[in-house]
Amino acid sequence: MAVHTSQGSQDNQGRGVGLGLALVSAVAFGGSGVAAKPLIEAGLDPLHVVWLRVAGAALVMLPLAVRHRALVKRRPALLAGFGLLGVAGVQACYFAAISRVPVGVALLVEYLAPALVLGWVRFVQRRPVTRAAALGVVLAVGGLACVVEVWSGLGFDAVGLLLALGAACCQVGYFVLSDQGSDAGDEAPDPLGVIAYGLLVGTLVLTVVARPWSMHWSVLGGGADMNGTSVPAWLLLGWIVLIATVVAYATGVLSVRRLSPPVAGVVACLEAVIATVLAWVLLGEHLSAPQIAGGAVVLLGAFIAQSSAPAKPPREPVASGPGDAEKELSAHGTAV
Repeated sequence: MAVHTSQGSQDNQGRGVGLGLALVSAVAFGGSGVAAKPLIEAGLDPLHVVWLRVAGAALVMLPLAVRHRALVKRRPALLAGFGLLGVAGVQACYFAAISRVPVGVALLVEYLAPALVLGWVRFVQRRPVTRAAALGVVLAVGGLACVVEVWSGLGFDAVGLLLALGAACCQVGYFVLSDQGSDAGDEAPDPLGVIAYGLLVGTLVLTVVARPWSMHWSVLGGGADMNGTSVPAWLLLGWIVLIATVVAYATGVLSVRRLSPPVAGVVACLEAVIATVLAWVLLGEHLSAPQIAGGAVVLLGAFIAQSSAPAKPPREPVASGPGDAEKELSAHGTAV
């Protein structure tokens, strides 16, 4: 009885830490737009901002890449997949999509990812999905439709919608790959090492797409207007690199490993809500009543999904004696 009670307590603690990390990640990712928009309005191309974001973060994480260089031989497919899908794919597909369809429509399609993650877990991995997680996805997507006011841009561009769906599929790859090896104990790939190499791969891919040699570098030496206030461009870039990328990816991957891809995906929907609120506060963009109501529904969906879903399928303790039971509990705590 004591073994099961302690195990349940560790599971709850791990889920609480995972939820906190997921919220930090959503806030960090959500803050990228309010810093990027003034830079774009100051003269930088959107793809160049993305390249600066990913390349800068890769430079910051370079020491960790060197430290975990053994990952290149141990998990090359994981590193390549995370870089192509979780970093470059999401960014490139999303920015290509918003060049053809309204931002709200692109965001809504991209954040169908939690529903796609549920489908992946249920039908590809053949793992059970709780009703709470499914209900959370439905509420989050419905609330998100209100947050982005999708009805204000109901134009259909087949290529644009396919690109937005591509961003959603890449985001599925981000959540699924973030969870890879999380139950392998000491053999699990270090999450910070995976992120470091993912950013390096993403930088290589985005360099080809964005062609940074044509960038207006002089913009970074000036100021950018943020709702009537001039802010140094380098300061905004520093926020995008350090907070909206390094911190966002690190806390995001760690949260997936402590929650699960479906639950972390639902919580990630808060990113759009946070981005909208920050744009209201920092950029003076108006929030309508449907947006406020939609944000509340997204919050409700995230709460329902995380409150009833287990962090991981519980492992049965294999113990032939008190010493073995203690070792099993220690190993479980490390894995969580």
